[in-house]
Amino acid sequence: MTAGCQSTGMERSNETRVSLQTMDDDITSAILQLEATNAALGDLIRPGQPDLKKALEIFSNNVAQIVDTETKFTRHADELTARGTDYFEEWQKEGNEYNNPQIQQLSNQRRSILGDVYSQISVKSNSIKDNFKAYVLDVTEIQRFLSNDLSTKGVTAIAPISRRVISEGDSLQHAMHNVQSIIQSARNEMAQSGSGM
Repeated sequence: MTAGCQSTGMERSNETRVSLQTMDDDITSAILQLEATNAALGDLIRPGQPDLKKALEIFSNNVAQIVDTETKFTRHADELTARGTDYFEEWQKEGNEYNNPQIQQLSNQRRSILGDVYSQISVKSNSIKDNFKAYVLDVTEIQRFLSNDLSTKGVTAIAPISRRVISEGDSLQHAMHNVQSIIQSARNEMAQSGSGM
């Protein structure tokens, strides 16, 4: 391999590492915001809530934050997928340049292992994106419904849907924790390969 190719490979490796770190940070932020949004919604629909107006205000603030969090997560998940695809395609092209068959085999082996781990992150992140969008749509509509009918009867009417949405938020958090575990696996694999992730 030429020095130029090595530099380009190292740059792509660093970009991929940064993408993984950004996604991990986004997931941590999303989990915290999901917890806060679920808690605010749970408090709002709590039977006997003494201050519906204040509870709705807190929930509405969390809805605004979860909308921003979801947008950021989606953008970075798309970037992660694109960078990963570029990284492994270029690695495959560069990997074909080895004259030593043992080095060629090792490169192919490592690329395959890392590609599989990275693919899991991409697939699961895309699944989370869809579920996250649905969650955000639901909490936004609940917020809008209650803004129009902030009464005990309005809260009681929307409570079953709200409890389902809270449960979906909990499931989303669990799925995000799973992706964080896969990201850690990717870092471990890349550290073994000397990529420094």
